[in-house]
Amino acid sequence: MRTRALAAVTALTLLPLSAPPASAAPRIDWRPCATEYAPTLECASLPVSGGTFSIALAKLPATDPARRVGSLLTNPGGPGGAGVTVLKYGGRGFALDKPEMAEVRQRFDVIGFDPRGVGDSRPAITCGPDLHDPAISRFPRGRADYDKLIAHNRASGGECLNRTGSDLSSVDTWHAADDVEAIRVALGEPKVNWLGVSYGSELGAVYAEKYPKRVRAMVLDGAVDHSRPTRQAVLDEAIATESALKDFAKWCTTSAGCVLRGKDVLATYDALMRTPGGVPSKQLGRTVTAEEMAAGVYGSLILPAFWPDLAKAIETATAGNADGLLPYSQLDPSYGAYRAIGCHDFGSPFASYADMRAMQGLVKTLSPHGWRYSEFWDMASGCAGWPVPSAGDRG
Repeated sequence: MRTRALAAVTALTLLPLSAPPASAAPRIDWRPCATEYAPTLECASLPVSGGTFSIALAKLPATDPARRVGSLLTNPGGPGGAGVTVLKYGGRGFALDKPEMAEVRQRFDVIGFDPRGVGDSRPAITCGPDLHDPAISRFPRGRADYDKLIAHNRASGGECLNRTGSDLSSVDTWHAADDVEAIRVALGEPKVNWLGVSYGSELGAVYAEKYPKRVRAMVLDGAVDHSRPTRQAVLDEAIATESALKDFAKWCTTSAGCVLRGKDVLATYDALMRTPGGVPSKQLGRTVTAEEMAAGVYGSLILPAFWPDLAKAIETATAGNADGLLPYSQLDPSYGAYRAIGCHDFGSPFASYADMRAMQGLVKTLSPHGWRYSEFWDMASGCAGWPVPSAGDRG
C-alpha cells in the first residue's frame, strides 16, 4: 500500500461548485513555505479531535484562479506517507508535473496532508530502533520461531506505545477519515475532491463510507478493499506478486534495458534468495536476509519504470552487494507509522502457529518464487502479538 506514481486523473469533472455558507469552522492560517520544486507552496496546521492531534497541511494553489473549481485532497500512500513532503517536491508522486495533469493544476488547489501520527503532524508515531529485526523470520519454521516472532512483535509494539503514548490507539484509518472531514470543513468546501494512491485509496474509501454525501469526485488508484478478510487479501496478493515477478522476468527476456537479458531470470532470482547466510550490504554494514531482499524486490515490481534498476540490483546482489535491494523498513523513517497504522487497521488473522503454518503453505503454493514478501503477509505476520487491538476483526 505504499506510494505509487499516478499517470493521469480523468475522473475529476471540472464543473464549478457553489460557494459554501459561512460557518464557525476553524480557519486555516496558510503561510508561504516555498521549495525549489514548489515555489507557490503554502503550509499550515489544523487542530483536530478536540485538539488531540495537529494535522500538517500543504497547498499548491490553482494556477488559474479565475477558473478554480475547488480543492483536491490527496494522500500518497503508506500507511505513513506524508502528503506535505510530496507537495514540497512539486507533487511528483502524483505526476502533477505531467502535461495530462495541467488542467487539474489550473482548476484545483492541491491539498496534501500528513495523517494523524504521520510526518509533521503531532503527536507523531514514534517507535524504537528494533521494530524490524532481521533475525526474526516472518515465516517461522517451528513453534519456537513462532514464539520468537510473537514476542518480538509484542515487545516492539509495546515500545511504540511507550514512546507515542495512548494516542497510538486512535491512529487507525477510521479516525483519520474524521480528520479529512475536519480539513474539508476548515477549507470551506461543500464536498471533497479526492486523489488517493495505494493506501490513499483505503483512506478515501473509508471517508466515503462515513461521509457519503460529502464526496464530489474521487480517484482511487491501487484500490484497497478494507472490507475483505485479511486472509483473502494475503492469498490474493501472493498471486499478484508471483504474476508481477513473472511479468518482470518475461520483460527481461526481450528488453535491451534489462542487464539480465539472456539469463533465466526466475532461476537467477531463486538462486539469489537461496544464498547461504544472505548477501552483504555496504550501506547497512551487515548481511541482508532473503526475506529483506524479497521486500526490496517487491517495492520495485510495482511499476515497469523501476524494472531496469531492479534488474541491475539483482545482478549486483548476485555479485555480492545487496544495497539495491534493501527493504522499506531499513530505508524509510515512516516505517513505524506504517506498522502501527497497518496493525490497527487490519491486525493479524492468526490465532496459533498451526494456523500460520497452514497459511504459509498456501502462500508458497500460490507464489513459488515470490512468496518471501508481500505487504499483506508482512502485515498479518508482523501484527501477530501487537499490543494495540485492531480497529476491526476481519478474519
